[in-house]
Amino acid sequence: MLTGVYSATKKDGTAYCRANITYRGKHISLGSFDTEEKAHRAYLTADALLQQEPPVSIENALDLTRFLSFDKLVSLINYRDNGMYLPTPIYLRKNYFSYYLDSNQELKFDIDDLFYYSSHRIMQRQGHLYVNDYGMQVTLQSRYGIKSHAVCGRDYVFVNGDPSDFRYSNIEIINPYFGVVRIEKNGVYRYRVKIHIKGNYTIGTYKSLTKAAIAYNKAVDLAHQAGIRKMFPENYIEDISASEYADIYTSVRISQKYLDYLGKR
Repeated sequence: MLTGVYSATKKDGTAYCRANITYRGKHISLGSFDTEEKAHRAYLTADALLQQEPPVSIENALDLTRFLSFDKLVSLINYRDNGMYLPTPIYLRKNYFSYYLDSNQELKFDIDDLFYYSSHRIMQRQGHLYVNDYGMQVTLQSRYGIKSHAVCGRDYVFVNGDPSDFRYSNIEIINPYFGVVRIEKNGVYRYRVKIHIKGNYTIGTYKSLTKAAIAYNKAVDLAHQAGIRKMFPENYIEDISASEYADIYTSVRISQKYLDYLGKR
């Protein structure tokens, strides 16, 4: 057979071809193909990427997917340039790495996340990015403390303005709690709490983010006590003790308008 090509047979007896290449002592599978010619083309493409001088850059190689899969192309170039073969389309850079969804979409991550994304493939559906983790779909945003209800620009921001840059220093969480929105007036921040029950009700505006989160929880409890059966999310505050939580919960003031609404039910 042609160089780099091996014949194989499926369980149903159908014949097909596999392409492989050996580089720096590592035997690398290039994929399965329905013809010997296609498998050989994949081998030649991989050989050119790995051996060509001067080497083609990752940016210039991303469109060379006629005979090699996109993921395989990125893996080969990363192995060539950085000496590490990874099964996912990752390219190592200085102090961070790029994860390519395709030739036009590059995500950036801290090196601390390399082990995770080298074993978890990032997928995209209707603009949402996620990975399958222990049988569950986990959004990328949730890995970085961004809640499902969060709105970019209000509840969190990408510091450098690049929404594809998931490095920890680039993600600033503004509002980590349900029902809380940070507002600014004359350079001073306050935290406004609202709850939605057949319309939005303002619970109050507070100086402390923690107090605002607890005020939302208290508003939820009062709603349930009034017979409202709606399931509300709950805020979990981890940086205070149970007694501190209880003190704030007891003393935090709730809008009289909201209390009047509950009293009429």
